Amino acid sequence: MIGIVDYGMGNLFSVSKALERLGAEYFISADKGKLLAADALLLPGVGSFRDAMERLPVETIKEFAASGKPLLGICLGMQLLFERSEENGPTEGLGLLPGSVRRFPGKTPEGQTYKVPHMGWNRLEFVEESPLLKNLEEDYVYFVHSYYVDADNSDVLLAKANYNEQVSAVVGRDNIFGMQFHPEKSSKLGMALLANFLQMVEERKAIR
Repeated sequence: MIGIVDYGMGNLFSVSKALERLGAEYFISADKGKLLAADALLLPGVGSFRDAMERLPVETIKEFAASGKPLLGICLGMQLLFERSEENGPTEGLGLLPGSVRRFPGKTPEGQTYKVPHMGWNRLEFVEESPLLKNLEEDYVYFVHSYYVDADNSDVLLAKANYNEQVSAVVGRDNIFGMQFHPEKSSKLGMALLANFLQMVEERKAIR
């Protein structure tokens, strides 16, 4: 059973529909007991990092992460997994992964401007092996974001993309994972990534 964290700032409909297409059982809740009992959690997110941290059930998510069960952050939900963000002033994150969230500067070192937010299809480049990327081929996924993760520790970077800056597109360490793009809107590769996450959940259940 997959728990989707409802804290008022996630695109719950599209994520839940993607799980339905994959045949996964899920629930949407803000209740601590229900979330901690889930086999895995999805942390979606749309909007401001600071606003999200004010609404997020921080201790519940940290307790779940400490249990060893899989946790997946999507878009803003991925950024929240990291230590801090500069969005709307310095804000502490969940600190489950090392790194900072920074705004795209909108200008290259040569002085050329580019559009912010980063919106559109960009190709993933796989960096490290992971069960999340198992049996997948590099392809395009759909991004919508003005801030990107600058990972201080490269061992959490699983796949990257380029938008004038290196974008940490897929991250993970131990049981904590994140996708900067919207997998539910990213056609074949996005759904395959979600399917691999669900497979990881099933494999963990089988050995418990």
